[in-house]
Amino acid sequence: MAEHRTMQRAALLDAARSLLSEGGTEALTFPALAERTGLARSSVYEYFRSRAAVVEELCAVDFPVWAAEVEAAMAAHDTAEGKIEAYVRSQLDLVGDRRHRAVVAISASELDDGAREKIRAAHGGLVTMIVAALTALGRPQPRLEAMLLQGVVDAAVRRIELGAAEDPTTIADAAVSMALGGIRGT
Repeated sequence: MAEHRTMQRAALLDAARSLLSEGGTEALTFPALAERTGLARSSVYEYFRSRAAVVEELCAVDFPVWAAEVEAAMAAHDTAEGKIEAYVRSQLDLVGDRRHRAVVAISASELDDGAREKIRAAHGGLVTMIVAALTALGRPQPRLEAMLLQGVVDAAVRRIELGAAEDPTTIADAAVSMALGGIRGT
């Protein structure tokens, strides 16, 4: 019984990812979740009390996976600059991932305080990864600069998501150039 419930919960989360990536927050409704999973709408409520609860669980499940991917990309480099470039590129590589598109849709939506706090905390975890590299470079305000660097990444993500005229590689190259140039003071 518990295994069946776990499978249904996972199916609901997968359906939520698809709905969010296909149609944004408006598409994430309990009737749509029920239709995608073949469950009765009342069954959906047995798993999640609200859309915000679905979002919170998506963040709890998906953010650690992304963070591990970003961390692994950074660990593959020996230099602080290599780690910073990997930090930027690995996040931009995730833009095509359905899980990432779902969270981008979520972040723009109206969520309750708990869900917003989970998203902030997860993003804070990403920012913390880059602080060590900035510290190693002797940067005077590594925490602040890490947050600003994440702002460059977030802007590049939005540009890619919008289907900008530039291809994603050009956007990623520009984001890396801005990040490393800003850190070098050039």
